[in-house]
Amino acid sequence: MSNITQKPRKSILVVDDDKDIVKTIKGNLELDGYEVLSAFDGSTGLHIAKTTRPDLIILDLNLPDIDGIKACEIIRREFDFPIIMLTARDRISDKVLGLEFGADDYMVKPFNYLELSARIKAIFKRVERSLVKEQYELKDLSINFKSRTIHVRGESIKLTKTEFELLELFVSYPDEVLSRDFIQRQIWRDSQLYQSSRAVDVHVQRLRKKIEPEIEKPEYIVTVAGVGYKFQAG
Repeated sequence: MSNITQKPRKSILVVDDDKDIVKTIKGNLELDGYEVLSAFDGSTGLHIAKTTRPDLIILDLNLPDIDGIKACEIIRREFDFPIIMLTARDRISDKVLGLEFGADDYMVKPFNYLELSARIKAIFKRVERSLVKEQYELKDLSINFKSRTIHVRGESIKLTKTEFELLELFVSYPDEVLSRDFIQRQIWRDSQLYQSSRAVDVHVQRLRKKIEPEIEKPEYIVTVAGVGYKFQAG
């Protein structure tokens, strides 16, 4: 008999009045191994959130009874589980409002499920890191995610908030190629200040100057021509 203990499946609550969207998201999430709960209005969604405490909520902005922003605000008074907001509107003001009231991310309908899946995984990795209080070591690089301190070749290195988040993102996806568009969405989400992939290149170059032994021959963050970057953890 095997004595290997399986990790419990993460639970995700999907709250949307569009039953077709809920069915599609639910089916895909279950294929990815998640336990999925669903609700078609805000009141039911709040009740399920409070009684089951899911690991993450996918919350529609336009609900028939309680506005998604209000629902998000109510949830944030008691719980800190991640929230991804969905909306058919693409106004910057709506996105900013959602994030200000506690949403962790924001997606506009229609969207690609692969992108939603990637964002869910990125959020879970950030949550796991904060819980584990992880100390990361690789070659001459040492990162403490609790104190947000970096040491390179034994020396303390100061990173800007953006540079640290960029490095944290790379470390979360070891040996995986990340596109510039994906990096941009994770670090700056919907900010209109960074609509050009050139901004990603500039920040990566600044980060390299601080952590790489040789900027022209990077050991950690390597360029993948025509795509983006990869963090070499091997």
